[in-house]
Amino acid sequence: MDVSFKFEDIGNTPYGRILRPIARVAFKSPVSGKWVSIWMIVDTGADYTIIPRHFSEKLRISFEKDCFKDTTVGVGGNQTIYFCKKKITVKINGSERQIPLAFFDNNEVPPLLGRLGFLETFDTEFLKSHHVVFKG
Repeated sequence: MDVSFKFEDIGNTPYGRILRPIARVAFKSPVSGKWVSIWMIVDTGADYTIIPRHFSEKLRISFEKDCFKDTTVGVGGNQTIYFCKKKITVKINGSERQIPLAFFDNNEVPPLLGRLGFLETFDTEFLKSHHVVFKG
C-alpha cells in the first residue's frame, strides 16, 4: 500500500522557497509497547535513522543500559550519537519494519529518516508536486 506525504514549507530564502520532504513514522517503545509518532525529514543522505535525545524518554530507552555511544560525521561536523543495541519496530501507514535507531546527544538536530533498514526497504519517490511517496 502506497503512502504519500506533502513536503513541509520551510519558507523563503534569498535563493527561493524551501520545501522539505517529511513523513510521519510511529516508533514502538520496547518497554511499554506504546507507539510514539514522529514527523521526520526523509533524508536519503542519512545512513541511519537518528532522532533527538528527548524521544528516548518517550520511548523509555536508556542511553546507559540500552545503547552504545558512537560518533557520526555530517554537514554540521561530528555529533555524538547513541545507537540502540536492539532494532526498534517502526510503522508507516501499517507497514512495519525492524530498524537500527540512534539518538542525537541533543535536541537541536531534527529527526532524520535514513536508509539502513527503512528507506532501502521501500521504493521511495520524490515528486515534483512536492510529495514523497513510499511504495512497498
